[in-house]
Amino acid sequence: MSDKCFGQPLAEVLAEATATLAAAGVPSPAVDAELLAAHVLNTSRGRLKSLQMMGESFSVADDAAYGRLVARRATRVPLQHLTGVAYFRYLELAVGPGVFVPRPETETVVQIAVDFARELPAPRLVDLGTGSGAIAGSLAHELAGAEVHAVELSDLAFPYAQRNLAPLGVHLIQGDMRDAFAELDGTCDVVVSNPPYIPANAVPREPEAREHDPQMALYGGGDDGMVMPRAAERSAARLLRPGGLFVMEHAEVQAPQMAALFEEGGVWSNIQTHRDLTGRDRSTSGIRR
Repeated sequence: MSDKCFGQPLAEVLAEATATLAAAGVPSPAVDAELLAAHVLNTSRGRLKSLQMMGESFSVADDAAYGRLVARRATRVPLQHLTGVAYFRYLELAVGPGVFVPRPETETVVQIAVDFARELPAPRLVDLGTGSGAIAGSLAHELAGAEVHAVELSDLAFPYAQRNLAPLGVHLIQGDMRDAFAELDGTCDVVVSNPPYIPANAVPREPEAREHDPQMALYGGGDDGMVMPRAAERSAARLLRPGGLFVMEHAEVQAPQMAALFEEGGVWSNIQTHRDLTGRDRSTSGIRR
């Protein structure tokens, strides 16, 4: 540490921060305390543990910076907004206010698409409503030779997607998923979407989502939240070639509605509901007839 004026030992500071976050109801207080400390010290969580075991202390300046971050996390500002980073599959993504923070359950949705596309020589894939670029970026990173396209409407989210996807060679546009990529109609192998799907009256319980995720990325439109999922299904139907895959994330309670949506579309076969890593019905897929 560069500052020669040292404060409390790391172990003590981390213990106090963990207690503060636990009292505030943060779901993983010890992990968050460590990640915030690693962020302040510009080191890894593993290195932080080593420093802690060695009896190292925060500098006075770092101690003050850390205290400010812990206080903000205690008000349930998302951890990722404080560090500016979200981890998703094999990617480190830039995130912040105005963009939806990617969740672990979406990793399962990506896996379905990756497993399907890996069997194809040069797959063409589209991510409808990319947000931070988590899905599109993962597809480009994990599928050698893939051609990946992504669309995002939000003025706030789009710069994050640009930053995250440019190094991965994804073709990104700003626009509406309902009419995006008309030039690709009938030629795509896979379409993936994690659209807004929360019903108007189903306010998220977690303060991180309720107060900090952009409403544009949460609420799907209409009392049932199905306006944007219906739009995603229609766009997937026009974009995909026969035999192509569409997979869409949704809330657990919406699984029957999504299966019905696919059935009503009249263009999908092999309609399946998929569970996430916690065993919840969190996505639906179909094959374009």
